[in-house]
Amino acid sequence: MRRPALYATRLLDWYDRHRRLLPWRALPHATIDPYRVWLSEIMLQQTTVAAVAPYFQKFIARWPTVQALAAAPLDEIMAMWAGLGYYRRARMLHACARKICAEYGGLFPQTTTALLNLPGFGPYTAAAVMAIAFDQPANVVDGNVERVMARIFAITTPLPAAKKDLSQAAARLLPADRHGDYAQALMDLGATICTPRSPKCLLCPWHDLCQAHKLGIAETLPRRLARAAKPVRRAMAFVLFNPQGEIFLRPRPAEGLLGGMLEVPSSPWITDGQPELAVARVYAPAKTSWQVMPGSVRHVFTHFTLEVTVAVGTLRPAKSRDAAPGQWIGLKRLDKVALPSVMHKIVRHALNSVK
Repeated sequence: MRRPALYATRLLDWYDRHRRLLPWRALPHATIDPYRVWLSEIMLQQTTVAAVAPYFQKFIARWPTVQALAAAPLDEIMAMWAGLGYYRRARMLHACARKICAEYGGLFPQTTTALLNLPGFGPYTAAAVMAIAFDQPANVVDGNVERVMARIFAITTPLPAAKKDLSQAAARLLPADRHGDYAQALMDLGATICTPRSPKCLLCPWHDLCQAHKLGIAETLPRRLARAAKPVRRAMAFVLFNPQGEIFLRPRPAEGLLGGMLEVPSSPWITDGQPELAVARVYAPAKTSWQVMPGSVRHVFTHFTLEVTVAVGTLRPAKSRDAAPGQWIGLKRLDKVALPSVMHKIVRHALNSVK
């Protein structure tokens, strides 16, 4: 391997010319706000930059400081988060903001140990905040960095077994200074040049240092073990309207998948069989005439795929208070409440089917 300093010098020179302008990223020589760094890192977990940018801007506009976020009702945060997915992150975000304000006076602690004791912080997030917000030496390794390291050092061990080797390879290249810039430069390199498919090797500042490029195998790395097919779960959802045209929603349990969000009532999500109205209607939120809509709604979660058959019903005026505990929401307000993407899909399917 060449001198580690050569890698950092090359990459930082490239970054100074080609750095991405992102809404959470401080401009050169500007003061770095740890709150913005942390908020963006939580949002970016398992989510793309393009998807996160508008959410980040809405959050910052509404809650510009960690103190403002800590004081906000959790329901408002969950509603603003709706559509971004992985909703446990939003609950941890709120809990973390409250702990920072209660125990650290609204200031982010500046040690890895303290950060790891905050809700929602794991090794990656702690390293990212230490490097980017506080310019401390930290090995920031995400999927982009793993891909870059696999190619630079031609590490052919498949993921996830290769994770330790990839992290050690990244640690060997850490620079003596500009830790935050270096971490962000690596992220930019993976996102814009060393991409999963069709990497732009000739534009890479490390192309002549890259072992995979020399061997002609860059696009095949990192290697991964074949993933098992995701199981399919099925359910029947009950979209209930009242005479005012409002829709009935209920809260999900605070813990677990989509915890604390609102939902369209449904039967259990089962892996065997196809729910039928005669069986599933025991889970309906009210006794009324239910009409099963043609087609179904399909939604992919991290570990399984959900297929939902949709039944639609309307309560007569005299029965408008007979529904189970929950709340009636006007259709124009659905984007203002904590309704996850899968539930939006179910409502749209119902509305399209009854037109």
